[in-house]
Amino acid sequence: MPKIIVLGAGIGGVPMAYELRERLGRKAEITVVSESEYFQFVPSNPWVAVGWRRPDEVKVHLPPVLAKLDISFRSGGARRVIPEKNELLLNSGETLPYDYLVVATGPKLAFDEIEGFGPQANSRSICHTDDAAAASDRWAEFCADPGPMVVGAVQGASCFGPAYEYALTAVTDLRKRKIRDRVPITFVTSEPYIGHLGLGGVGDTKSMLESILRDRDIKWITNAKIDRVTSEDVEATEVNDDGSVRKTHKLPSKFTMMIPAFRGVDCLRGEDGKWIPGLTNPRGFVTMDKHQRNPQFPNVFAVGVCTAIPPYEPTPVPVGVPKTGYMIESMVTATAHNIADLIAGREPSHQATWNAVCLADFGDSGVAFVALPQIPPRNQSWSSQGYWVHLAKVGFEKYFLRKVRKGSSEPGYERFVLKTLGVTRLRERAAE
Repeated sequence: MPKIIVLGAGIGGVPMAYELRERLGRKAEITVVSESEYFQFVPSNPWVAVGWRRPDEVKVHLPPVLAKLDISFRSGGARRVIPEKNELLLNSGETLPYDYLVVATGPKLAFDEIEGFGPQANSRSICHTDDAAAASDRWAEFCADPGPMVVGAVQGASCFGPAYEYALTAVTDLRKRKIRDRVPITFVTSEPYIGHLGLGGVGDTKSMLESILRDRDIKWITNAKIDRVTSEDVEATEVNDDGSVRKTHKLPSKFTMMIPAFRGVDCLRGEDGKWIPGLTNPRGFVTMDKHQRNPQFPNVFAVGVCTAIPPYEPTPVPVGVPKTGYMIESMVTATAHNIADLIAGREPSHQATWNAVCLADFGDSGVAFVALPQIPPRNQSWSSQGYWVHLAKVGFEKYFLRKVRKGSSEPGYERFVLKTLGVTRLRERAAE
């Protein structure tokens, strides 16, 4: 039987393993390799960071679930991918051979690229559930002695939605505590304008998010590069459209949370410490063709945040393209079909739609958008706001965690409902 390794157990890796098992039946050996035994529902991290969720409420213990599906599991993580030998070296020293490898690791958080930045220094993070839990402890201390806040996303970031979610959820929590008047908030972002999101906006997200920030008394600075973060302030440089310096800022901050830039994980480096030639781009993200397949190593696929997607457009300050949940799930479905094609002796023929359906919750309201596909030009683009988004996000959280616990990637009724709305995971063959 072919041996398939799924490297990573997050939003991409877990559905990848489930969908491979569903598509291939018992005709392949599937192994999941991860640093942790727990799946984390990362979209809930803004809630964790303000104490609205406990970490255990948004985690799933994977070994018993995977065992029911006859999927092997190795925790402890990988030390190195060795694609020229079709091997994965684990941190334990064991080597696992594979016929097909799916890289679904997510990114490494590049806190070290800015002085004083990151949860081990002077800012908080919501990119990992454990970091969000630590931010929650710090949040409780901050609310007992409030002051100015800085929230946003640094240069090179590609995940802007959670920054908006966290800033506005924090406002909702501060209002509930009746201390909002004691917390000036500045939203600092590398985006060229509010609501750009790394995508040139979706529908009317620019005016919509600007209006929401004004309504909640949040000031903002765009086209910003973060120079340094201290325990007392955030130093930023605001630039003009041509990249020249417009203004420097030294913003007082007793609580700082900013989304970092991402890069590839360390196991994608060779023994010399450099990125593996042909496998990744200079930032360490896995390169792929339209079938999610690496051009240099055709038995290696990639899904999720670890994939190499070029920026949508040039911007004064570098920003990346976000890889959102449904977009990742479409990558997963295309990859499962294409590996099945290869095992059956056929060439891969399936392409992900990269459609996006996103819910950004603000605690008392929210913004939803649909982008088909996520990256322009689009067949459809739509955004809306209201309290219904908060309810929908809560429902989606419970639904997705239930899917993980049950070992299901895309139940038939989910596929039917989304297809009725015109949202699909695979491109139609006639449209290729």
